[in-house]
Amino acid sequence: MFRPLFAFIGTRYTRAKRRNHFVSFISLTSMIGLALGVVVMIVVLSVMNGFDHEMRTRVLGMIPHATLESGQPINDWSALAQQVKQNPQVLAVAPFTQMQGLLTHDGKVSKVLLNGIDPAREREVSIIDNFIREGRLDALAPGEWGIMIGDKAAAKLGVSVGDKVTFVAPEVSVTPAGMFPRMKRFTVVGTFHVGAGEIDGFLGLTNIADLSRLHRWKPDQVQGLRLKFDDLFQAPRVAWSIAQQLGEQEFYARDWTRTHGNLYQAIRMEKAMIGLLLLLIVAVAAFNIISTLVMVVNDKKGDIAILRTLGATPGQIMAIFMVQGTVIGVFGTLIGAVVGILAALNVSAAIAGIETLIGHKFLNADVYFIDYLPSQIMAEDVWMVCGAALVLSFFATLYPAWRAARTQPAEALRYE
Repeated sequence: MFRPLFAFIGTRYTRAKRRNHFVSFISLTSMIGLALGVVVMIVVLSVMNGFDHEMRTRVLGMIPHATLESGQPINDWSALAQQVKQNPQVLAVAPFTQMQGLLTHDGKVSKVLLNGIDPAREREVSIIDNFIREGRLDALAPGEWGIMIGDKAAAKLGVSVGDKVTFVAPEVSVTPAGMFPRMKRFTVVGTFHVGAGEIDGFLGLTNIADLSRLHRWKPDQVQGLRLKFDDLFQAPRVAWSIAQQLGEQEFYARDWTRTHGNLYQAIRMEKAMIGLLLLLIVAVAAFNIISTLVMVVNDKKGDIAILRTLGATPGQIMAIFMVQGTVIGVFGTLIGAVVGILAALNVSAAIAGIETLIGHKFLNADVYFIDYLPSQIMAEDVWMVCGAALVLSFFATLYPAWRAARTQPAEALRYE
């Protein structure tokens, strides 16, 4: 098979054993350094993609994309829901009522955001069924005063399914004997685990009719409507538009960007900044090729001079060393890509195994919004990393190859 002269000699130089073993060692370390840089970039970007994905699917699958609320309890929420669903970007609507307070059991206390739901309609706007560990959502029947809490809250209170907990509302009841806090006994009918500390530790679900009674409203009155959109990034604009159509003085809209928008934007910004910083690591590894090729050029001055006397042009000499440096870059990038993909696919299981082995949780749900390390490989990230590594390694060959092309045969052979 025909190969150009510069490609033949360049690949021979890559495979050949050099007289100077130090040059071979530097060449090997350059390849390893480039591979490690690619591995680190792929793994870290995959972890950041995992956080982004978990944020969108888990956390934003549990909290409302947007809500419509009024200053007063909403009476005919079914008619309002039908009106809202006429918007083509609204996928589903469900009523809700909320109340903040405390849950107590056997002297233990935990704060809670009690969310009154209609179990049948809640499934249309939430993915809670995917995370239920014990019990069923349908157990939240009206009049039963059942409650479903996160496993973290259950562990803090020391309760399980069937136990009684007391909800203390932030209001008082005035009686002839004085003022007393409003309290209500609930039965734990289930637990769930989302993996997000703020949800597993502080969210409670109960039937919407029971919570309306606790508010001293009529059973069919609700606080607002929860909306699920086809594109959650359009939630702020569409929710505001719906509120305007219904009457800005009567209804107002809230969306997920007010509660979790900063966190989501922080994840996106961190991915960009970390990617840029890690690219500098790849650049350092790629530019190690410069030192390798400079030493190769010095080691091969006699060969370069002979090639020049045999008729090789400066362009061909330059191409020879560009081929050699590019081969180092290609092999380093390929090795890094394969190892990086394998590492990204197994990093979640590896970290979980280390946590189990040492008995320590790296991602504490009290601090981080999820309590495990997610990873999601995206093909475009892998291509971007490999492309950047190859481009940088190619540019790193230009200066040493240019120096090789400027070698004068007579000067190089004078002391041979």
